[in-house]
Amino acid sequence: MNVLKSLLFLLLAAGLGAGYIPFALLPKGSQVETGLFAYLAFPLWLLGGATIIWCFWDFTFKGHGTPNPIDPPKELVTTGLYRYVRNPIYVGVLTIIIGHFLWFKTLWMLAYAFVVFLVFNLFVTLYEEPTLKEKFGTTYEKYCKSVPRWIPKIKGS
Repeated sequence: MNVLKSLLFLLLAAGLGAGYIPFALLPKGSQVETGLFAYLAFPLWLLGGATIIWCFWDFTFKGHGTPNPIDPPKELVTTGLYRYVRNPIYVGVLTIIIGHFLWFKTLWMLAYAFVVFLVFNLFVTLYEEPTLKEKFGTTYEKYCKSVPRWIPKIKGS
C-alpha cells in the first residue's frame, strides 16, 4: 500500500511542482539567452528525476512509509542520497526547475525556482525538522549535525 501512496504523492506533489506549474509559466515574461548552457537542462532533468525516484524508493522500502508529511516513514532514512543532503527530494525538484529555466529561458522560471526554494526552506525549518526531532530525538539531531540541509556534502573515504 505504501508503494501506491508514494506513487500518488509523486504524481501530485513532484508532478505539480516540477512539471505542471513550471509549464504553465512558460508563455509568461521575458527571456534570457542561456546559450550552450541550455543543453545542461537535459542532465539536470535526468539528475533531478532520478534523485526524486531514488528517494521515493528509499522512503517506501527503507523507511516503511511515504514522502508525504501526513504519512511519513516509520524509520529515519539516512542512507542513499540522504547520506549527503537532508532534503534530496527538494533538491531534485529544484534541479529540474533550474533545467527548465536553462532550456526555456524564461525569467519567470528563475523567479519560480526562488519562490519554491523559499517555500521548501520554510516548510523544512518550521515543520519537518521540529517534527523529526520530536519523533527521532537524538538520532535525528546527530544526523542534522553531520549532514547539510541543502548543499550536498560529498564525504571522503
